[in-house]
Amino acid sequence: MKKSIPYFCFLFLILVSASCSLKEKREEKIFEMTGADSLEVEKKEVSFYFYEEEKEYPDAIIEMYAPLSNQKFSPGRIPFEFNIKNYPFGEEIDGFKLNTILNSGDPVGHNSPIFQQELNEGTYRIVAYLVDSQGLALKEFGNYVDREFMVGNTRPFPYSAEPYLALNLPINGQAYLEGEEVTIDFLVIGGDMLLDNLQVEIKVGDFHYDITEINPVRISNLPKGEHLIQLNLSYQDGKQLAGPFSSAQKSITVQ
Repeated sequence: MKKSIPYFCFLFLILVSASCSLKEKREEKIFEMTGADSLEVEKKEVSFYFYEEEKEYPDAIIEMYAPLSNQKFSPGRIPFEFNIKNYPFGEEIDGFKLNTILNSGDPVGHNSPIFQQELNEGTYRIVAYLVDSQGLALKEFGNYVDREFMVGNTRPFPYSAEPYLALNLPINGQAYLEGEEVTIDFLVIGGDMLLDNLQVEIKVGDFHYDITEINPVRISNLPKGEHLIQLNLSYQDGKQLAGPFSSAQKSITVQ
């Protein structure tokens, strides 16, 4: 009997893996592509879709103690301080669990709630958020926080009550293998997709996909080469948002 235990464990792992790979795709949109070679008759399908994601740590809370709103600093090392509750931050979990984005740049991971960052003169908007075991941004209220501050002789951003985007994935210049699923993960700050009738349009070359939920969008079968991924937040009636952070873009490569 003891010899059969590893066998049953192996079967269990196979079943778990199979169940994970059989997630139901929602609102899938398929684009057909034909190869440039006229002799190539096989059509390739590029798909956009999302899954019903399990919400990890919905009660997690991140609080920002520094910088204060519109606080001014001299250029150099700027202090950041956070308090994190109801979340296993600092425990032995793979990957960083606190991400920060400055002015629509790439996310930076931190494994401490208190750190410093070298910054030049400018006006900054920081979005700090927690991520789950897959590296996806937690999206419940309290899972993220934003703040504006200034470094050097500069002015605050013009006041705007409009919602805006924070793009967690992909990272600019990220490389994928051919056939690998590309994940687009974003946050909408200062607005509610449903209550405010918002939508996010995703463009990749000639492909476009609209989503009215804050779910990670997956793309499969992107052809080899460089691709520019563009996101634009707008109202569902087509009215555009004027804020500088209502759009985002990143370049990726499929090898």
